[in-house]
Amino acid sequence: MKFLSNLVPLPILVVAVFSTPITRRDVNVELVPQFGFQAGLNPTGTSDMSLDGSIGTGDCDGAVKGSNGRPIKIPCSCPPDRQTFINELNANVAAGHVLNNPTVPISFPEDNSKGSQLARLNAAAVTLQNLNGPGKGCPVVSTTFQAQAAAINAINAGTPPPPSSTASPTPSSTIDALAPPLGFTAGKNPTGTGDCDGAVNGADGKPIKVPCSCPPDQATFNQHLVGDVLAGHAVNNPSVKVSFPLDNSVQSQLARVDTALVTLQNLFGPGKGCPAVSTTLSAQQAALLKQL
Repeated sequence: MKFLSNLVPLPILVVAVFSTPITRRDVNVELVPQFGFQAGLNPTGTSDMSLDGSIGTGDCDGAVKGSNGRPIKIPCSCPPDRQTFINELNANVAAGHVLNNPTVPISFPEDNSKGSQLARLNAAAVTLQNLNGPGKGCPVVSTTFQAQAAAINAINAGTPPPPSSTASPTPSSTIDALAPPLGFTAGKNPTGTGDCDGAVNGADGKPIKVPCSCPPDQATFNQHLVGDVLAGHAVNNPSVKVSFPLDNSVQSQLARVDTALVTLQNLFGPGKGCPAVSTTLSAQQAALLKQL
């Protein structure tokens, strides 16, 4: 029975092990995409809604120029302070989804592959667009994120096969065949004020409201998409380059979804179109990112 005395310290050791705190590692700030732009340039003085929901002093120049060659106007509070943005990004990445819009999953891989770079840009973009609630944040055109994504997609992007005399799909029919489905139809549950249910639920579990005309029908959308792809940029927003590789790799599918989102959001002019939440394109993008 003398051996029992040797067991007394064990409970103390167990307590010491469990008292060690578990810390969460933040994202590597060196890998967080740069905004490439600063807020508050050339304010117009026009009454506008600021980032925090209060009335601001006007709109300002954005990072992207419209078809008229002039910067698209954005809230003067956009983009936000970088540290504020990084804090929000850290919280979203730790949760595995956008805290202010839980239906949007994100990842932040840290290797230098093309897919991982695109995943980080996607995480940055959805964090930016949902800073204060579902779809309530800063527009992507307040940054150079789209240009950065286009540059990454352009690297080793697939190219259409050369023309031949044999029967083969025309470029437009090929694009039409590979166009990502919008996954939703317009006009559901109109409120009477011009908005309807979107394809994505908000944090309250209810569909985020979108214009009742969104999304367009697939055939109309495909016509716009074909025009953008053949031009190599958004026709209604020429500073935004697009690519549409034709192979079936995950990276190429992602590039096609990215281009579809650009077309959707610029249907009627620079930054004037339908929101992504009027479709399932963001969900398709998230599913593809998980395969990288």
